[in-house]
Amino acid sequence: MTDSLQKQPGKIPRTIWSLGFVSLFMDLSSELIHSLLPVFLVSILGADMLTVGLIEGIAEATAQIVKIFSGAISDFLGQRKILLLLGYGLAALTKPLFPLADSVFTVFTARFLDRIGKGIRGAPRDALIADVAPARIRGACFGLRQSMDNLGAFLGPLAAILLLFLFNENIVWVLWAAVIPAVIAVLFLAIGVTEPADGKSTHRFHSPLKWSVLSRLSGQYWSVVLLGAFFTLARFSEAFLVLRAQQMGLSITWIPLVMVMMSLAYTLSAYPAGVLSDTRNKKLLLACGLGFLIVADLLLAQATSVMILMLGVSLWGLHMGFSQGILATLVAETTARDLKGTAFGLFNFICGCLLLIASLIAGWLWENLGAEFTFYCGAVFALLALLILLLQNRNKS
Repeated sequence: MTDSLQKQPGKIPRTIWSLGFVSLFMDLSSELIHSLLPVFLVSILGADMLTVGLIEGIAEATAQIVKIFSGAISDFLGQRKILLLLGYGLAALTKPLFPLADSVFTVFTARFLDRIGKGIRGAPRDALIADVAPARIRGACFGLRQSMDNLGAFLGPLAAILLLFLFNENIVWVLWAAVIPAVIAVLFLAIGVTEPADGKSTHRFHSPLKWSVLSRLSGQYWSVVLLGAFFTLARFSEAFLVLRAQQMGLSITWIPLVMVMMSLAYTLSAYPAGVLSDTRNKKLLLACGLGFLIVADLLLAQATSVMILMLGVSLWGLHMGFSQGILATLVAETTARDLKGTAFGLFNFICGCLLLIASLIAGWLWENLGAEFTFYCGAVFALLALLILLLQNRNKS
């Protein structure tokens, strides 16, 4: 039945729907934690802003570095699911470490291992979507998975608010609740995701860092990598959105509302943006995304009320919806099938390194010049990315 569904060019395959539900439950778990973690680090464990930026930057960069090899390994094996099980399984196992943490180092260890799990699964998952998605609706398939992922990211902070009420603002008990959806995600993956029957392995591992492999990737692909790098440099960790809300006086119970608003905007825009990208100029859609980010940064820098803060956060989410799935689609469209895992791994590795730099810059600016300068700097980087994008699009035309 799966094969027949995958052969219908206009219908989204069951495997992609299943991957969407896996992402939904795991992101629900992760964002339930992430919406409270910056406050937990600063208010309870006594971390400073630079430490928060360092933890977030290293954690996310680790995920992207691991992706470079997991993608190549999935190309070698000709199988993606085994790596997905390993990656999602490791992430689920780390969830209890957060409520057990009694030091910044323990949180760092948990976040580090959790992101290794993300790195193991990320590139093989995107490559599997590229394997099974009909070419004419590839953007919609990536957009659907991204949208369901962010539905989980929307429900996670919402669950955090409800649980904080129920547990009388006891963050530790709320962090324990995050274990349940992580386990559900792994079960969903084991039962619901299947690979295409015609998946073939080269039975030869090609190091993604060797010139013989890099030279097989097209100039169009490297153009997408350059674009993704500037997008990432312009967007530091969402932890700083949470801390901006705390700075403006939101209580612990309502701070997760920041991630709720961002994820809602992301969820509602990712699938429509993916559908549009199948018939419209992708780079112009990406330009819209950067426009949203520039305005978001300016609003967050100048925010004097919760309403302005939430508007800025929502525009940040729209930026994500108009960029992440479309960039993934561009990677898929510019690489051969036997190198898709490698291509996604390299793309994410480079973006991950820049995310580390962006988060460190954001933490340093916040600590030394204030929150306003952090977001002004983000707007400047986003403007540079927009200029590069428009230049690329002009040269292509």
